[in-house]
Amino acid sequence: VKQKDPNGLGLYDMSGNVFEWTQDCWNSNYDNAPTNGSAWLSGNCKERVLRGGSWNSFTSPGYMRSVYRFKHFTDSHFKVFGFRLAHGSSAAN
Repeated sequence: VKQKDPNGLGLYDMSGNVFEWTQDCWNSNYDNAPTNGSAWLSGNCKERVLRGGSWNSFTSPGYMRSVYRFKHFTDSHFKVFGFRLAHGSSAAN
């Protein structure tokens, strides 16, 4: 914990815990992707997008970036796959 510098918001250890599931269906490129921040719910929805890296990605630092993405079947479960809980602030409402 806190072995690296914090991000721009002062938060530590936001990368590298687990590859994070997203709601996006898999598409091989960004053609016709939503531009408003909403989930991409068309394409191959039997496979969903995972982003970032996990604690076992130390041999491939390129995985430790939020822009790194790959696909997996939705019923897959590995100890390096997880998700991030998020909640909007009252200021955002």
